[in-house]
Amino acid sequence: MKDIHFYEVFGKEQESLEKHLPSNIKAGFDYDTIQEVIRASGVKEPPAKIISIRTHSEIPKDWLNGDGISTVISRTTGYDHLEKYKDKVQCGPLPEYCTRAVSEQAIMLYMSLARKLPKQIENFHSFDRNNITGGEVKGKNMLVVGVGKIGHEICKIAKGLEMEVLGLDVEDKYTDVKYAGLDKGFENADVIICSMNLTKDNVNYFDYRTLKRTKPGLIFVNTARGEHTNSVDLLRLIQEKHLGGLGLDVFNEESLVAEALRVGKNYNDIESEEIKATLELANLALTKKENIIFTPHNSFNTKEAVERKSQQTVEQLTHFLETGKLKWKVPDG
Repeated sequence: MKDIHFYEVFGKEQESLEKHLPSNIKAGFDYDTIQEVIRASGVKEPPAKIISIRTHSEIPKDWLNGDGISTVISRTTGYDHLEKYKDKVQCGPLPEYCTRAVSEQAIMLYMSLARKLPKQIENFHSFDRNNITGGEVKGKNMLVVGVGKIGHEICKIAKGLEMEVLGLDVEDKYTDVKYAGLDKGFENADVIICSMNLTKDNVNYFDYRTLKRTKPGLIFVNTARGEHTNSVDLLRLIQEKHLGGLGLDVFNEESLVAEALRVGKNYNDIESEEIKATLELANLALTKKENIIFTPHNSFNTKEAVERKSQQTVEQLTHFLETGKLKWKVPDG
């Protein structure tokens, strides 16, 4: 039996993990989620006592009993997806490894939308400058919702671009950030970037009613968690042309959306209205390239961040094998 089995592993990540894993540790790797692997193989037993996942895998109930797995090592800094398992088995996320990567992605999505970069690229084939006149970001009002490590880094980058930056958070903990109340922040923003952690209190935070309070033409970017947004409402706001741009790296019901896209399901064949709306938005992204950019939950994925993540994952694993306890665990409470 293997010592550990990794799920949701892409090629570069596997290369990095294999480079850092000690030679005496036997590891297995799957690109797909646990549920996809089970459906494809029919094998329902866990391949190792220790498994490693990201956010899309659902751990079967049978794996959480005494004969199943002992430990879940998540290759994420968030841990809300581990809460339902932590009373059954040891669960642990990783410390910060992708703050700069995610922050740069958020800014990149905003600037690409502001300058209509996808449409510029499309128009190269005709060398046509119609409908590709974008705007400069200097002096624009940015609201960063959720000013933790990533939100703080986004604020620093945006201020370096000479933007007017405000933060919105339950705690004003950074002295170099100017904080705004809900009303002022939303009403004045030219761009809103979501960088909140996920809690039961901020699910669907950016619903239709909230975003409708913003100025027409707002650019909205989310590189945090898909559960903060509502795809039905985002689709409506795009269709009403209230949003001037939409950049998403994360999606509500993301694991199901990812599976539907991988197997090529049409959104009309999906029962969930949320998934239908997300897939319809994805289709719009192909036809309205100047104001919609979606990326496949990839904001963490830089060479530097993948290297840090792999090192921390192996450190978490070896610490557990040596001590029987995880170095980084899901907090109590």
